Order: sequence, then C-alpha cells, then structure tokens
Amino acid sequence: MKTDRSLHNICIASIKRSTMKPYDFKWTKFYENNREFPYSELQIDMTENELYICSTFIDKDNFSILTTKKLLTREDGQFCSENIKSAMDKLYGDFKGYKDKEFTYGLVELPNGKELKYLIETGKASMVMIHGVRTLIRINK
Repeated sequence: MKTDRSLHNICIASIKRSTMKPYDFKWTKFYENNREFPYSELQIDMTENELYICSTFIDKDNFSILTTKKLLTREDGQFCSENIKSAMDKLYGDFKGYKDKEFTYGLVELPNGKELKYLIETGKASMVMIHGVRTLIRINK
C-alpha cells in the first residue's frame, strides 16, 4: 500500500503533466502541501498523514475537495464525504457547449454502488480535478 505522501506526489505530477500553465484558475487549485490549502474554516476531518491534492471551490455551499483518502463535495449546502479507495470513474463531466457554463460535474461510483458527484471547472482548469481523481483511483486499487 502506498503512503499518503506517495499518492499525493503521483497525483500532483499527473495534474502538472496534463494541465496547461499558468495555474491561475478562477475556482480550481492543487496543493503542493497542506499549508497551501486556503479553506481552513471548513474544518475538514483529516487523518494524521492525509494530504490535500486539489479542489474546485465556488463558494462555501458549492465545492469539491480531493485528499489522499477521500472526495468531499458540498452541492447547494448538501455535504458528502466518501473514501474513494476501490471507486470507479463513471463520468468526467458534460463539456458539450461548455463555453456557456463555468462548471460541470464528474462522477465516481463507490464500491457500495453509491455515486458521488464532484465539481469540475470547465476550460483548462478541468484537467486538475479530472486527473487528480482519475490518478488517485488508478493507483489506489
């Protein structure tokens, strides 16, 4: 089993390889370390070695955060946090006519069959969440 640091490094490398610079997106960020995570007021429960990988944060009621252990999404104030070990990618968002929309949703299927949506900022920023989630799922099987 890989360490959180190893999972984090692999995901960040994948994000950087697939995302065009500059990384100055409206809502989407990736994190080299936990100190860079700017939303500490959310008070997210983290295990001892868990690390933030990336997030799409529109506002306090609409965001998705990927850590080395879980995917968290709040949509219209409804919060869901799930361990995505052994999850499967289902959907990487609807990008048809995306120029009209600033975000779309990706979807993962959890081992118990439950589906979890996550926010994806459209345009160049989309690669951050897509590759973060995809890579973490692939290396965490």
